[in-house]
Amino acid sequence: MVGLATRYLNGLRRRDFVEGAALIDGGWIASSQRDVVVDPATGDEIADVARCSAADMALAIAAAERSFAAWRQLLPAKRGAILRSWASLLLDHSEELAILVTSEQGKPLAEARYEIVYAAGFLDWFAAEGERAYGETIPSHKAGSLLQVRMQPIGVAAAITPWNFPVAMITRKAGAALAAGCPIIVKPAPETPLSALAVARLATEAGVPPGVLQVLVGDPIELSAPLLRDTRIRALSFTGSAQVGRLLLGAAAQTVKKVSLELGGHAPFLVFDDVDLNKTVTGAIAAKFATSGQDCLAANRIYVQRGIYCAFVEAFAAAMNKLKVGHGLDPATDIGPMTKLSVANKCRMQIDDAVTKGARVISTKQDEKLASTFVFPTLLSDVTEDMLIAREETFGPVVAVLPFDSEDEVIARANANEMGLAGYVYTDSLRRALRLSEQLECGMVGVNTASFTGPPIPFGGWKQSGLGREGSRHGLAEYTELKYVCFGDVTG
Repeated sequence: MVGLATRYLNGLRRRDFVEGAALIDGGWIASSQRDVVVDPATGDEIADVARCSAADMALAIAAAERSFAAWRQLLPAKRGAILRSWASLLLDHSEELAILVTSEQGKPLAEARYEIVYAAGFLDWFAAEGERAYGETIPSHKAGSLLQVRMQPIGVAAAITPWNFPVAMITRKAGAALAAGCPIIVKPAPETPLSALAVARLATEAGVPPGVLQVLVGDPIELSAPLLRDTRIRALSFTGSAQVGRLLLGAAAQTVKKVSLELGGHAPFLVFDDVDLNKTVTGAIAAKFATSGQDCLAANRIYVQRGIYCAFVEAFAAAMNKLKVGHGLDPATDIGPMTKLSVANKCRMQIDDAVTKGARVISTKQDEKLASTFVFPTLLSDVTEDMLIAREETFGPVVAVLPFDSEDEVIARANANEMGLAGYVYTDSLRRALRLSEQLECGMVGVNTASFTGPPIPFGGWKQSGLGREGSRHGLAEYTELKYVCFGDVTG
């Protein structure tokens, strides 16, 4: 019997979206070596894609280097027009792209649709921001001299993108690089190549010249090695695990590349007893279960002041039990499968560890039999700091709830972790909100909201959550170098 994902993919009007050819130097390469793409909800094979080699990557690097001079000389407004055209094409094909994302990644279709709109927003943003790459004129400390600072494109860039947001993470990186005047080579996650290659097709249709954007799929180690050792690659952007990020950073240091890393988080969600309980639970549900919990911004540790702890646990469990688990292409689904079985197994390991150490488990139950990649939404109450889930990122629909008494106590506990991407504060006190937003050791803080990302904001973390920023004018700067110029004797 044909699976649900296959039926949806067979109905796409753009059949080339599932051909699986790599984009190298403006051409579509259909390698004899192929990698299988599976539906994580069922394990069914739904497509296959070209497996690129290190030799293919060498060709891509050479093509990017050749394209650099003409692309950087193109007026920013013309580069911006191409990016806007690309964004428009993403929106025109949003339903097909969303089906691709759900079929290979697993997230509910409604969330995949949102991701396409989110992804297009980065292209629109950087189309305009590229025209605002302003330099500086410095008041001179030398008589008769004029001092300038210019922002210039750094050169060929590379992006290694993750499977949880397979479209948006490409446009957030590539939009900034292209707007700055840099060609970019994208290596998407092997789990989600179809949406990446479809987005690349739309980029060529928008007018991105050969070599300026290239997308190659294949073995991560084989394809990353040339990017890391080649001196023509001047900037590297990676989103993924801290373990892999450390390895990439060490290897990139050998050729002194400019590196930006987004390495995930272990977000604390602080709830004080002066809040509106219903609004706070709604926010906590959204912060925890977006992308079925496979989100680096997910609220992993929910600290609740003891006065409302029991009431919060009861209300959160009631809201969580309304979530429907199932195939992402089923319109009723709120929680899809984990994209990788290893993620599901980690969730189960953390639950087992917490139970053996005294945590209380509240989990949703549903009748239908689902694949081992599924994890039912689970609340662990009475969690203590010695449990794995309190120390390690979960990346799935399992949440830890921990009681606390004082403000000083919860800040110390929230900051006692090497990850520092995002944090959440829910309180009705403006003074407390200001204090805690200052004291939390993370790159982003949401106060009384679970939604705070988007193209204008500098996305990134502190400590081992990464380096650099994406989005905003700071994201554009990741693909530029500063050049200082001193003009002497300008008065004579």
